[in-house]
Amino acid sequence: MTKLRNLTLISAVALGVALAAPASATDLRIAPGAPPAHPASSHLYAGLAKYLPEESGGAMNAQVLGPEVVTLGQMKDALQTGLVDVGNLLPLYFPAELPNFALAGELSLSGTDPHAMGAALTEYTVTCGSCQTEMTNFGIVYLGSGSSDPYVLLTTKPVTTADDVKGLRLRSGGSPFSRWAENFGAVPVSIGVGETFEAMSQGTIDGSMASIGDLLSFRLVELAKDVTAVPLGTYFSTSNFATAKTTWANLSPEERTALLKAANRANADFTNRWGYEFPKIAAKAASEAGITLTDADPAFAKAAADFAIADRETAAKISQDRFAMNDASDRVAEFVSLVAKWEKISDEVNHDPVQMAQKVWDEVWSKVDVSTYGM
Repeated sequence: MTKLRNLTLISAVALGVALAAPASATDLRIAPGAPPAHPASSHLYAGLAKYLPEESGGAMNAQVLGPEVVTLGQMKDALQTGLVDVGNLLPLYFPAELPNFALAGELSLSGTDPHAMGAALTEYTVTCGSCQTEMTNFGIVYLGSGSSDPYVLLTTKPVTTADDVKGLRLRSGGSPFSRWAENFGAVPVSIGVGETFEAMSQGTIDGSMASIGDLLSFRLVELAKDVTAVPLGTYFSTSNFATAKTTWANLSPEERTALLKAANRANADFTNRWGYEFPKIAAKAASEAGITLTDADPAFAKAAADFAIADRETAAKISQDRFAMNDASDRVAEFVSLVAKWEKISDEVNHDPVQMAQKVWDEVWSKVDVSTYGM
């Protein structure tokens, strides 16, 4: 019933938008699905809207549709109904349909360098035949990924040791975070990130495993009492600019190239903001709000880091059992090697977003034939 209401709402809004401002093949409707303060809106999609006219010589533009029109949970339907040409899709919402993304998502705990994680997933996905097939079947074209900063614990109770985590109800953004919580005796609660504020305010959960930026993006600065830095990986299983296949098919090779170049630049800006700049801003706001910021004690930190390494085997087994991915262990090894490659590159350019964007273009997108890619 809820899905039916969502579809009805999306169809109604799509009709209204279509009547008010019909889009052309070069005037794209784009949707971040996130509130204005979130880097997905302020830097990812605002970036695409800025770069697209630059890369196309003014021939292409973008109309941003806010979360009041399309939320993250509605993005798939919005892309498929034609309301949105380019949308911020979270593949972990659809693991059965996007198993390769699900595999990458299962490795979230391995993330430490945001730029490296976004670039590694981009190269993995673009060069993976089965990845491209599943996205074609899903009806989208993939234009790159980004990553959050390393996740932390945002809680209403003090946390320093592993014992402090036991019994806490923590919002989980995916199965690897749920496994982490269960391993340390916490209770994972699977709810959408947009529901975190209400759940914390009502005492349904004691906190969240999330980016420290969520303090500002989702107003958790009003509720959290403690922020604990402990190895929790990053959130990088994203399809930042999922492009409707019908939209992509109607673009000329020159337009596709312009969209790819604009998306690649915005991806790097987004990761720089979400993974590097925004955490500093959020930490300052937390301190000013009287929230305690602390590091986990060494024993807890080591246990968390060790669990992240061991969890790679679990990720492979889950993908093999759930999706009959018999080469899952090989894929995990390939992805881990790509992470190592991009960690080195990220270090070499001192995590500079402009240089990272150029590296990703040189290493990945420059080798793509836009006349056949995504078709």
